[in-house]
This record gives sequence, structure tokens and C-alpha cells, in this order.
Amino acid sequence: MMKKIAIIGGGIIGMTLANYLDTDKFDISLFDDEKNQATKASAGIISPWLSKRRNKKWYQLAKDGAAFFEKMKNDFELTEDVYEKCGTLFLRQKSDLIELEKLAIERKKEAPEMGEIKRLSEEETVALFPLLKPRESLYLSGGARLDGKAYLSSLKKQAQKRGVKFYSERATIARALDKWQVIHEGVTEVVDDLVLCPGPALKELLESIGTQVDVKPQKGQLLSFQTDFDTKKWPVLFLEGAADIIPFQHGQVLLGATHENEEGWDLSESQEAFESLTEGVKSYLSDTKLIDFPYHYRVGTRAYSSDFSPFFGPHPDFSSLAFASALGSSGLTTGPYIAYLLAQYFNHPEISWDSSNYQKDIKNYINIEKTSN
Repeated sequence: MMKKIAIIGGGIIGMTLANYLDTDKFDISLFDDEKNQATKASAGIISPWLSKRRNKKWYQLAKDGAAFFEKMKNDFELTEDVYEKCGTLFLRQKSDLIELEKLAIERKKEAPEMGEIKRLSEEETVALFPLLKPRESLYLSGGARLDGKAYLSSLKKQAQKRGVKFYSERATIARALDKWQVIHEGVTEVVDDLVLCPGPALKELLESIGTQVDVKPQKGQLLSFQTDFDTKKWPVLFLEGAADIIPFQHGQVLLGATHENEEGWDLSESQEAFESLTEGVKSYLSDTKLIDFPYHYRVGTRAYSSDFSPFFGPHPDFSSLAFASALGSSGLTTGPYIAYLLAQYFNHPEISWDSSNYQKDIKNYINIEKTSN
């Protein structure tokens, strides 16, 4: 018998989930008011292998998330303007590059998708990314870039072809015996299963059913420059202590991003963000021509938890309710894979849920006050 499932949140998790749920088993609806969305404002580097984060569970999730992109690229036929394996350049002091190369060689044993590892001379670095001052770098051929907005647009079209129903509306939830009510624009839908992935707005939704959750909003700003450079073959850049540089097709170059914990839900564009992002990269560039080109801001609201780790999975008291949040600034790397894992949970209920490789017990992030209406 076909079950009804509702997804609240149409960002990277919700939109990916809508495409991986089994349409032979589920009638799927997705609700998103499209305000404050982090994914739509984001563009990211898919290259987690040399992260300095000490959280081993997070690294396992990010590593497997990066590896998952090859499957996803084939499943959704992602074009180069959405996702492209373009390589990653790391710019560091020479002594740091030596240590970074050692780390890359060690981690490649469990992450072959890292690709070729190569120390580049000053001349080789500039040949690969002509805007840079001559300096040595470390290159990983497996690094990639993802445009969040283009990704959502592509997957929404595919989900619509699969019969997923979309509502550009704010939704609230309530328990209804053994089912769930989703209330939107004065209309109440009753569904069998429910997935909540609305970023930091998860807090309000879970509180409505008596569950406190450790999640907060974080403002992020990117700058998108429209240049006349031939950026098609440029790699993405990780700079030390500065904004990342992410080139896309057709001369588009992004700088980002800010991490503004105190700004919460604010979506205003700030001169401070422009100055901090551009000042940070100037010392790496041979000239400032890049930041003289026309530009616009991308502003969104990420979610993060107190330990800066994502959490996801079924609610301890309701197997028909799952949620995910706190992806932070690595959400483009981890989000699609988290969505796939949640889809497997609903598509194959006979398989028990186990995410212990990737996160602490989800009870570390929630406090259940009550489980009744």
C-alpha cells in the first residue's frame, strides 16, 4: 500500500531525499517557503580529505559523502555547471605543504577518490591558476565544486518528473494518533511519515512536539564575481586563513564564505563581508583585477550545533519521523549522502538504522520533554 511522506525543507537534504525515495512506495510532498535557505546561496568545494578537524566521525561522513558524488553524478546526470571534478589547490607555507602532502598520502589509502597528489612548483601553480602570485602548492586531482543553487534547480525538475508535489509555503506539524499532520496555508495534510530538514528552523518544528534540539542559525555571505577570465579549467582554491576561491563556468569566480554566528537569520548584504573576503585573498593574487569586476552577494542561513557536528536520523520515540540539521559549512559535501541514508531508512524499513560511524547518538542533540500531543 502506498504511504504518504512529507519533507519539510527543500535544501540539499530535502531535495536529494525527494529524488531517492521510492515512488512505488511513497506519495511524496515537499514543503519549503524558500526563505533563508543556505543551499541556494552556497557554492562549495568537495574536498574534505585534508581537513584539520579532529572529529573522526565527521571525517568519515565527509569522506564517504565526497565518494558518494560519483554515484550521484550518474544517478542525476549532473552537468558541469552544477558539479565538476576540477581539482583542488592548497596554498600554504612550504613547511606546511610537506606535512599536508604526508597527510594526503596517508589518507588516500582509504580515499582513492582523492585522485593524484602532486606538489606543484611556483610556475606550475600559476599555470594552473593564472591569477595567483608565484608560490608552491599541493594539488589533489579529485577535488570538485558544486553550485548549490544550480543543484537544487536540476534536482527539483527531476523530482517533479517523478511526481513529487512541491509547496512553496511555510508548514507546521502536529501528531495525529499514529500519523502526522502537516499544516500549511490553512490546509491540513495527514501523512504516514515525516522528514524535517529545514536547517535551523528545525528547532521550532521539534519544539512543537515537545522535543528540544541543539541547533542555531549562522549567517553566511559569498561574493560572486562575473569576470572575463577563461575559468573553465581552473581548480578550486583552499587558502590559509582567508576566503576560498571557487571558479565556475563562464568566468564566474566566487569568494567565500563568512561564518557569522551572531547575525542569526539576518540576510542583509554587508560591506564588512566584502572587505573581509576580498582583503583575505589579496595577498595571494598577482593583482586585484578580480575584485574590480561586477559582483553580487549570495546570503543564506546555515545551521550548526554546539559541537559543530551534524546530526540526522529517526526520532527516538517515533520511527515515522526523521530529521537532519547542523550541517554547517560542509553541508554541500555531507548533505546529499545524509539524504541518501535517510532515503534508505524509509525505503528499506527491514534494515535497522545505524549511523554510529558518522555521528554521536542523536540523543546528544535533543531533549525530549514529552511525546504526547
